[in-house]
Amino acid sequence: MKTFKAGGVHPPENKFSADAAIEILPIPKRAYVLTSQHLGIPATILVKRGDDVKTGQLIAKSSGFISANIHSPVTGKVFKIEDVIDQSGYKRPAIIIDTTEDIWEDGIEPSDKIEREITLSREEIIKRINELGVVGLGGATFPTHIKMMIPEGKNAELLIINGVECEPYLTSDHRLMLEKGEQILIGTAILMKALGVSKAMIGIENNKPDAIAHLSILSEGFKGISVHALKVKYPQGGEKQLIKALTGREVPSGKLPIETGCVVNNVGTAFAVYEAVQKRKPLIERVVTVTGKAAKKPSNFMVRIGTPISELIEKAGGIHENLGKVISGGPMMGKALTSPEVPVLKGTSGILLMLKEESAREKISNCIRCAKCISVCPMGLEPYLLEKLTFIENYEQAESQRILDCMECGSCHYTCPAGRPLLDYIRLGKSKVSFLVRNRKKQ
Repeated sequence: MKTFKAGGVHPPENKFSADAAIEILPIPKRAYVLTSQHLGIPATILVKRGDDVKTGQLIAKSSGFISANIHSPVTGKVFKIEDVIDQSGYKRPAIIIDTTEDIWEDGIEPSDKIEREITLSREEIIKRINELGVVGLGGATFPTHIKMMIPEGKNAELLIINGVECEPYLTSDHRLMLEKGEQILIGTAILMKALGVSKAMIGIENNKPDAIAHLSILSEGFKGISVHALKVKYPQGGEKQLIKALTGREVPSGKLPIETGCVVNNVGTAFAVYEAVQKRKPLIERVVTVTGKAAKKPSNFMVRIGTPISELIEKAGGIHENLGKVISGGPMMGKALTSPEVPVLKGTSGILLMLKEESAREKISNCIRCAKCISVCPMGLEPYLLEKLTFIENYEQAESQRILDCMECGSCHYTCPAGRPLLDYIRLGKSKVSFLVRNRKKQ
């Protein structure tokens, strides 16, 4: 069975919501649309208080090369523009919209009718993906049109579609593959055309046999697209690990996947590309899993961007009396929320509700030199050393020890018997080293 070789762990999967069909969540009475829900520069607001907006209307424009357009996920009136707390706990500019009857912007086709014929040229596809604000839905939220613009001197040979969903608990991609499989494959074909490649590989972990079987049958009608079962191992969904598992190629330290001739996109991104190109529909909604041992009804919802997370929790049965933490994302790479009132973003894949006893941190003790953190690191790093170098503020040596190669998967933290806060310190060290690198480039 295909997989990556270096490191990795196998946490309990806990895919409680795997059999829960996607439900359409009601449109919120008030939507909170952040202008920074993509990697890069926040979008520039185009509307003001009191303006009427339609569903799918452009309300904030891309502000730079790495940025993305933001469209209204609802119809209504702009209540106000002010800073609201995002999923990181910081206040960010947001457009707050009081909703009315759902009326779509002219030219958008929101129906479920499948459009198979791809009529746009390569350039037109990239332009439309850019205009309609599509970003990577696997977690990084990198603007998708940028990935289609291959740097001079590089060559794209292969498109890889990530259907791994290796984070414990999360099932949004799994349900999307089962319920929107043909649209995902059409989106894959669109991305192939945009990249100018003739081959695409869809990687899915073998704990999703129904999705593997479903897409394998559908792919027979698409030239150059193949489906591949992968061994269950976290973090198989990382770009570098997925490329290694499917092709045997390795992305060099500090480099991007294009160095191997590969471009990686998530299945959710492929679906969003299908809707953008074939339906002229902006990225204004996505599938979000609400799950966990503190979730009364584990569910998968199709949610409008800007919906308060509290509304998803309420629809999934409400707050458990023994709730310990609400986490955006999975238990390995997700972030604990300061409030359930923060809004859904383009990158929100799941909401994990954890019981108090399972969310409490282990007592921290001295490192016992067991080297487990080294053995599980998928990037071949020494997490114990990076933690120590950050603690003593030796950022120059941390850089030389490749701290920026850390993908923040949390495998080291998960496996540490001493409860060391390895990932916390490495994240801090990465931010400090990144700051040093940026200043060095300015000189």
